[in-house]
Amino acid sequence: MRDRVSSFRVISRHLRFLALFTFWLGILFLCGFFHMNINFIPVWKGFTFYQEPCHPRTNIMFLKTHKTASSTVMNILFRFTEKFNLTVALPAGRQFHLGYPDSFEAEFVEEFKTTGPSYNIMCNHLRFNLKEVRKVMPVNTTYFSILRNPVSLLESSYVYYKDYAPAFKKSRDVNEYLASPGIYYNKSESGYNIYAKNNMWFDFGYDNNAEDDENYTQSVLRMIEQDFHLILIADYFDESMVLLKNFLCWDLDDVVYFKLNSRSLNTIQSLTPENKEKVKDWCSLDWKLYQHFNKTFWRRIQENIGLKNLYREVNLLRKKQKQLMEKCLLDPVPVNETQIKDKLLKPFQSGDAHILGYNLKHNLDNETLRSCQKMITPELQYMSYLYALQYPDKKRKSINFPSWWS
Repeated sequence: MRDRVSSFRVISRHLRFLALFTFWLGILFLCGFFHMNINFIPVWKGFTFYQEPCHPRTNIMFLKTHKTASSTVMNILFRFTEKFNLTVALPAGRQFHLGYPDSFEAEFVEEFKTTGPSYNIMCNHLRFNLKEVRKVMPVNTTYFSILRNPVSLLESSYVYYKDYAPAFKKSRDVNEYLASPGIYYNKSESGYNIYAKNNMWFDFGYDNNAEDDENYTQSVLRMIEQDFHLILIADYFDESMVLLKNFLCWDLDDVVYFKLNSRSLNTIQSLTPENKEKVKDWCSLDWKLYQHFNKTFWRRIQENIGLKNLYREVNLLRKKQKQLMEKCLLDPVPVNETQIKDKLLKPFQSGDAHILGYNLKHNLDNETLRSCQKMITPELQYMSYLYALQYPDKKRKSINFPSWWS
């Protein structure tokens, strides 16, 4: 009798497990059928249980900070826009920035006065103004941005804006500038001088010349945490893309990228160890901003992904990127502007930076050519293309794109 009862219990457990397995298998099938992403949580010796379905977030505001790999992020967002047939909040009046460096106003967006908050994506350069942004974007918008170590950021800004920022013009190189920045920098000079000191702080809408008072800086950091759902770190770009993908409930293919707006190595100026430390003092507001959100970035990864899963997904991302590069690109690395054969793919040049671009392989089929082209199209050209799509009746000085783009 005991043997029969024991056998019955064993059979019962197996049947329950089979029923549970069949149930979750059905859920997985339905998620695939309806194109839903799913999250899993590990339990019981490596067995995984379904946690909850999630749908891709499509209302997104990206604060595009300067010289932080934000052009690459912008390309990712533009491609996502086309994938889901979304609408971008493009600059009004043939502009490329949303009023920058002025504080953002809703009227800087094309057709806002007639359409109101009917946009899905906002990602052009602007100086953040939450009150005005909320007039343009839906209530359920996800806000995110990206930061970069101020040491490398200032060097990059110096080379890129050398011909524009008065503080940079007056010095021979970045080391001379940092030796005595107060000699060259005049805070009363507006315009491009914003790139010479605490530029990220300025992009977030705050005074880049403010005193570094502890109460003030902490209050600003709290406000940024309140306004933004996620802050990425350019110095860990692949890790940032994995975190962004998970947070937005996107597919890994959505964040695969080719690095855009990069510059030739021979234009990089090496900072002395002393001047690297001086950047942290000269741009102390940016330094505190970066330190704070670098910590929150890694804490977010630990809590939501875990380092093991993070590096597994980073490896997958890099594998996909390598495959696409082999499939799309004629050259294994980006090339100088003079070597770019298609004029439509030449990036904007600025200062002493020597911005690089790409050449595509020959004889690609139309579908492959279309996807490869969009991954390497510089932001100004891509924006002109999207403008023509959204506002076909408006006259705009734009590039003549090949027929297969449509």
